[in-house]
Amino acid sequence: MKSTDRPYLLVLIGPTAVGKTAVAIQLAQWLDTEIVCADSRQFYREMEIGTAKPTIEEQNTVPHHSVDFLSVQQPYDVKDFEQDALQALEKIFSRKAYAIATGGSGLYVKTLCEGIDDIPEVSEEIRSKLQQRLENEGLAKLVEELQQKDPAYCAEADLQNPRRVLRALEIIATTGEPYSDFRNLNSTAERPFHIIKIGLYREREKLYARINQRVDQMIKMGLLEEARRLYPYRHHNALQTVGYQEIFPYLDGQYDMDEAVRLIKRNTRRFAKRQLTWFRKDTEIQWFDADKNTAELLADIRSYLLKELKPKA
Repeated sequence: MKSTDRPYLLVLIGPTAVGKTAVAIQLAQWLDTEIVCADSRQFYREMEIGTAKPTIEEQNTVPHHSVDFLSVQQPYDVKDFEQDALQALEKIFSRKAYAIATGGSGLYVKTLCEGIDDIPEVSEEIRSKLQQRLENEGLAKLVEELQQKDPAYCAEADLQNPRRVLRALEIIATTGEPYSDFRNLNSTAERPFHIIKIGLYREREKLYARINQRVDQMIKMGLLEEARRLYPYRHHNALQTVGYQEIFPYLDGQYDMDEAVRLIKRNTRRFAKRQLTWFRKDTEIQWFDADKNTAELLADIRSYLLKELKPKA
């Protein structure tokens, strides 16, 4: 590639359990490049089983960036990710003509591609007051308030995630404006690379079956024991996520393990639905059917990319 040409970032997205990891690795091998993780759950070292990270073998096959580089006790947000991911891409592009970013965290993918508008800083006083309200009044009461103040955000947010609810209410309390107004602003950040977006989808019932199977496998691999080790840190932002939030109440004696597993499966399916809702708003994504056999799926994607990549891979 000539020095005056911009490199290409291939962004591979899709809902949880759709099969992104395997496809990303094979595409990275085909393009002789590396992968940047854009899945916010996979950043944390201690969250191994519940996040379906690439295995050590997979990471040894293709270099991965932004996996296992944080502790759950470290504060980290989407703007931190933007800076780190762009630095990783700069290093990759110093050696390669292409790079791959993959993940299911819609806001992180969007920020990597487009940047993010500045969101006001929240005072520690406001944050503490809302945290105290969560502990005293419960999540349902805060969700009710958020639905009144920002129905647009509630339509797409995970309202079972206390971190998401608190964050929205923090911004509302700080600015007097709906959180959705800030999230929906169009950023105009210029990127020094071309972006090609690939989406994977599956027929709903097949995707849900894969989700259920994945949860069963996580339980067999020791998700309960992992959650028990992380229990002392359960209030940290990193752990306000499906898979752990359902087991912590079990550890508190609120229900049995069968109910915890049922809730993980249900909430993961709901999460996948929200992911698809987010990504389908992006008209730049070219979608591919992951229910096809692997060889046919990869052939379809490669054929599309060969038309898009210049010079051709």
